Amino acid sequence: MNVRRLIPATAVTGAVALGLVSLSACAGTSDAADKGSSGKLDVVASFYPMQYLAEQIGGGHVAVNTLTKPGVEPHDLELKPRQIGELGEADVVLYLKGIQPAVDDAIAQAGVKNTVDAATLTKLEAHGAEVGHAHEGEEHAGEEHGAEEAGHEGHDHATEAGTDPHIWLDPVKYAEVAKGVGAALKKADPAHAADYAKNTDALVKKLGDLDTAFETGLKNTTTRTFITTHSAFGYLAERYGLEQEGITGIDPESEPSPARIKELQDIAKKDKVSTVFFETLASDKTAKTLAGDTGLTTAVLDPLEGITDKSQGDDYIEVMQSNLAALKKALGAK
Repeated sequence: MNVRRLIPATAVTGAVALGLVSLSACAGTSDAADKGSSGKLDVVASFYPMQYLAEQIGGGHVAVNTLTKPGVEPHDLELKPRQIGELGEADVVLYLKGIQPAVDDAIAQAGVKNTVDAATLTKLEAHGAEVGHAHEGEEHAGEEHGAEEAGHEGHDHATEAGTDPHIWLDPVKYAEVAKGVGAALKKADPAHAADYAKNTDALVKKLGDLDTAFETGLKNTTTRTFITTHSAFGYLAERYGLEQEGITGIDPESEPSPARIKELQDIAKKDKVSTVFFETLASDKTAKTLAGDTGLTTAVLDPLEGITDKSQGDDYIEVMQSNLAALKKALGAK
């Protein structure tokens, strides 16, 4: 597995934008996209969170092809010429700009038109850049969560301004994006607009139930602080009044500085932290090192960038439910 790299500013310019791209239909047809030989709407999704939306909302009317296969670390994805060609042939391309530079570049080269910018569907935020927190009397304000972790050279796939793209880990924001996906599919394939609307409503309800479960489950806990190798959970922390502390803030497989280890040891002791979380698509070495140094345990908190046989569930909802269970245990939910 490739080690996650810091995306240079030249690869991701300006603010991170989450985009849904509907490719234009052939000349002489209606504004509905032409369909492939399967008779279904051909949808290309960049990685799992986009794939899940396309499948749930598109249902039997779409054929979804995912650029990032299971078990592949999405940030270092390199596209094959065949995959780039598929982008140009798709009816709809669904991607998250700023997460995968190769995908962003390929879409730009393909001359994709009729772009629907989903950055207007949910607010993207910068989750801080400070070292540590005051903790004493802190009310865990939302803008102070997220990528404030050690090293502080910046998030490995944030923009120059530090905007956090991990909106899918907040069920409320993910639901807002789901509505945008539904609208894009209805525009591309108006003949099945009623089904897309129905499926969107069903998914939004499931995400609403998930939000309620998180809010209820994390309402009363012994501590509000959790430590993780990957600074992906800023939106989730903000939504439910938690405090995310990342080990490195850039690369979950890199070694934290001695100063950061000491800081995290102090935070763990003061805030009664019991667990260091690691993710499924990266090594647990750093988490185990810190846990061993601080007398803590380790557990999985899945950023859901891909579903594998190691995932704690078969789809987005199940993995998020597993994340909730892990957080409740680690935070001492009552």
